[in-house]
Amino acid sequence: MTWDIDYLALAPEISIAVTLLGVLGLDLVLPRRTKYLTAIVGLIGLVVAGFFLVVLATSDQSVRSMFDGSYVVDDFAIVLKGLFILSGYIVLLMSVSYIESERYYQGEYYFLLIASILGSIVMSSARDLIVLFIGLELTTAPLFMLAGWRKGDMKSNEASVKYFILGVLSTAILLWGMSMLFGLTGAVGFDDIAVAVQTIPETAQPLLGLAIIFILVGFAFKVSAVPFHFWAPDTYEGAPTPVTAYLSVSSKIAGFVGLFAIVYLALPTETEIWGPGLWALAALSMTVANLTALRQTNIVRLLAYSSIAQAGFMLVPFAAAAVSGDGLGDGLEATVVYLVIYALMNLGAFAIVIQGARRMGSGEIAEWAGLGRVDGRLGVLTGLFFFSLAGIPPLAGWFAKFIMFRAAITAGSTGSTVLAVIAAVNAVIAFYYYARIIKVVWFDEPLAGYTEREVAPAGSLSLAVGITAVATVVIGFYPPISTFFGEATRVLIAAAGG
Repeated sequence: MTWDIDYLALAPEISIAVTLLGVLGLDLVLPRRTKYLTAIVGLIGLVVAGFFLVVLATSDQSVRSMFDGSYVVDDFAIVLKGLFILSGYIVLLMSVSYIESERYYQGEYYFLLIASILGSIVMSSARDLIVLFIGLELTTAPLFMLAGWRKGDMKSNEASVKYFILGVLSTAILLWGMSMLFGLTGAVGFDDIAVAVQTIPETAQPLLGLAIIFILVGFAFKVSAVPFHFWAPDTYEGAPTPVTAYLSVSSKIAGFVGLFAIVYLALPTETEIWGPGLWALAALSMTVANLTALRQTNIVRLLAYSSIAQAGFMLVPFAAAAVSGDGLGDGLEATVVYLVIYALMNLGAFAIVIQGARRMGSGEIAEWAGLGRVDGRLGVLTGLFFFSLAGIPPLAGWFAKFIMFRAAITAGSTGSTVLAVIAAVNAVIAFYYYARIIKVVWFDEPLAGYTEREVAPAGSLSLAVGITAVATVVIGFYPPISTFFGEATRVLIAAAGG
């Protein structure tokens, strides 16, 4: 193995690691009243990491490979790292005012959140099982503690315990599958595994199928796909809202990155095994989550089921290509575009939930009655993000839905067409419960006994809302911006021979 290190390629990771140590050190020495400085250090660190990503993106060398190809920084990795850093930045902005009242725990909160961000960007460059697993665990392990950050709240404690138990179970299943795959192929690198699976004897094929199933199940837990989603609603409701936003976006996208890296780079010839599995996960996630969301009365819990359903929509292009046996690269490209748009509009929705809950004094949907009359700005932004999640033009969500349906339909097989029909029906169901939020906010009278609350929005939270709102509108009016992210996957597609 060659141990040459490209420090420019690792500059974003190094920046965040240094930021992590800085936050930890400041938390040890700062008095309680100035713990907020740890958030500022975290934000600066992410900006510096983003700067190095821009330098990498504009450099002449398009692919930087280290450790015999185990760690690769290419356009695909840069795009995903940028998405993780931007999402982390927005979540940090959302967190500043949210946890201000619990100053004693601010340092540990930001330390854990930044550690998870570091794990996500490591996953973006992982090209073997070991690096991928390390990145995945660094992403998820801090979230076990963040989910229970409100230590005096029983719901938060329950959220942490459920997430921890099921997270450890999914990790064990995933590691079991990876171990079996290594045992069958004798390789950990994705390229080497792709070659080795071609020579596995017929008698070992059942074991290969079992290994792939375990890997799918492990990642299905991570992305909260049905039927492995049952931890998500309680965890989302009990965790602090910024943590829930992070779970629903960055943590979920990290799971998708790991899943697609293995099945696309290491197992592209085994679509007859994992293709139907992804098809079933997509169909079940959309249908079960959307139908369950219809019955929700709490807006965070509704967004939890919405997030599960969106995971199903994200799987549609890639699953449709897999069952048709052709066009995996196009399916992956469409999924990446959907991931980027989903991240921006979903983070915006959670930022609005924080503001709306403060203004109306509750997270129950019924108690948001008349929010648009009480605060017109919040009412408009609520409509913007929830209509975007529903896929209504000219907001960004319409293009995510469009590219998903186009990829599924053009795949051309019966299975992909059926999946597109299931997605269309579910898009209508989703529109109903998203529109119900808008109806309550704008057309219902405020509840009897409602007391006007003058709550000035925090500057950091307003900045988070502004970033996501502008992105949601701009991408909706000019979709080619988002297709750039999909085109970056062409590097990965070429690497896989697609």
